[in-house]
Amino acid sequence: MNTGDEIRNSSANGRLWGVRAREWAEVQEGQCSAAYEAVFDELSLRPGSRYCDVGCGAGMAALLAARRGAEVAGVDAAESLLAVARERLAVADFRLGDLEQLPFADGSFDFVTGFNAFQFAANPVAALVEARRVAKPTGRIVVLTWGNPQGMDAAALITALKPLLPSPPAGAPGPFALSDEGALRTFADSAGLTVLKLSHVNCEWRYRDLHTALRGLGSSGVAARAAEHSSVEAVDAAHAAALAPFRCDDGSYRLGASFRWLLAAP
Repeated sequence: MNTGDEIRNSSANGRLWGVRAREWAEVQEGQCSAAYEAVFDELSLRPGSRYCDVGCGAGMAALLAARRGAEVAGVDAAESLLAVARERLAVADFRLGDLEQLPFADGSFDFVTGFNAFQFAANPVAALVEARRVAKPTGRIVVLTWGNPQGMDAAALITALKPLLPSPPAGAPGPFALSDEGALRTFADSAGLTVLKLSHVNCEWRYRDLHTALRGLGSSGVAARAAEHSSVEAVDAAHAAALAPFRCDDGSYRLGASFRWLLAAP
């Protein structure tokens, strides 16, 4: 059984997020591709740019960056997710590693992104300091996290699992800890970054049927942890109930997700 703080440990994260790597890659990871593209548009990512995605998962963001001509690298704690990433993009430099000890030299990259990643580190500020270290002095760093949960469709799916998870340790940050603009600025300041811009981006999550939705939503590390603490059936039931208001007449599901992201200089 997982302890309350296990999710904030690199090896535990790798195990949990790797349980259903194929489902994550095939269904869920692409739901946020609009957010990745919006960030890359802002960065003016172009051929020859050196780009690193920390917490790269199955490599969706890295693949989109490579299509723009960037030289791509990524780090993740889940070897099974990295295996999918390498299948997608054999020329990229994907490495197994810890966000708090990135396996790259100082000043290696023009751009470093963390898409909903830094909050999973045992020490998020230390992870962001590492992102600053591997960025070039003229580079740019992006921190993307959930937007304001109030009124967000996808927030209902996140909170649905709360009763199935072990009680978090006192003071542990929740999934929306960085959703507040002030908290996100403070986070960047704590890592010695210079904030250049704060922005929002909306995504529409689409699933062709309930089976597909449950495959995707059940593939996250948080869902894996909830399943271990309760059962896969309980996780599916919680997700199905939360999805019900978003069912379309054709049996598909559509719901909105919003993200806040910060652009910073080292």
